[in-house]
Amino acid sequence: MATLYLLEQGTWLQKENQRFVVQVSKNQKTELLMRDIERILVFGNIQLSTHAINACLDSGILVLFLKQSGQYHGHLWSQRSTYLNLEMTQIKRHEEMPFQFEVSKAIVYGKLMNSKRLLMRLNRKRKSDEVDKAIQGIDSDIKNLERVETVDQLRGYEGVSAARYFPAFGQLITNPNFEFSLRNRQPPKDPVNSLLSFGYTLLFNNVLSLIITEGLSPYFGNFHYGEKNKTYLAFDLMEEFRSLIVDSLVLKLINTPFFKPNDFEKNETNEGVYLTTTARRTFLNHFEGRLNEIVSHRDIQSGVSYRQVIQLQIRRYKQAILQNVPYEPFMGMM
Repeated sequence: MATLYLLEQGTWLQKENQRFVVQVSKNQKTELLMRDIERILVFGNIQLSTHAINACLDSGILVLFLKQSGQYHGHLWSQRSTYLNLEMTQIKRHEEMPFQFEVSKAIVYGKLMNSKRLLMRLNRKRKSDEVDKAIQGIDSDIKNLERVETVDQLRGYEGVSAARYFPAFGQLITNPNFEFSLRNRQPPKDPVNSLLSFGYTLLFNNVLSLIITEGLSPYFGNFHYGEKNKTYLAFDLMEEFRSLIVDSLVLKLINTPFFKPNDFEKNETNEGVYLTTTARRTFLNHFEGRLNEIVSHRDIQSGVSYRQVIQLQIRRYKQAILQNVPYEPFMGMM
């Protein structure tokens, strides 16, 4: 089952018989079997016909509507896929501070461990003293999590660890055409930040779609919070996958190299740096390839894709809610 990404502004999605027809221009269209599509991500100014919308509702195909930049705007989901009892239990657990703390601690532990392991694996050849120093610092942060007593303290260690991690990440870039020392976003100010931001956007929306598919409300997070109604649970459950799926992919695409400086353009309005339309498609293909990579998961004997791993982790979270089973983060290979 595939994810259909609609990125090209002005695209028109229609339904003909048992196929989706993606019309980009008069001379450019693609036909896809409906049975092969599990979710559709709509970026910006994309038109869906009434027949296509009804087909998605009848077939249980989740449609996420996003701003052109990738920010979540809303989703289309059929009435028969509502899980009120699960959501009510989720809300009750969300109000329990011990539950919030234990889940948040597991999320931060998973993120820091996977970040450390990525740096260790990639620095075996690079042998950078700065990267080694960052690894030692993150390792110290992980040990200190045992003494943490509040979610706010966890957020502090997560922030300190990120400040160690990203400069070390920049040291692992071997392509002389790219430099990176500081993470920035909204907007990204350089090509590497642009790649990271686009990758995190794709990861977030895939996690969000699977949360909704599993019948959970994406709004009741534990680690992330704020005054606005945002999908905080998706921000929570994507954390342990940032380095595993996005960061490692970005380094590979830069160092190989798949991208050149002219694959990026500057937006004069906000001075952000973004991938060109063609380069976005290239990144998207590699991102989907990463999600389809086969890895091992303790809950399944056979190999599973990263996308399936995300779904298994969401199910672990459901177990934590419904059966009071401690949430365990997914750990990547060293």
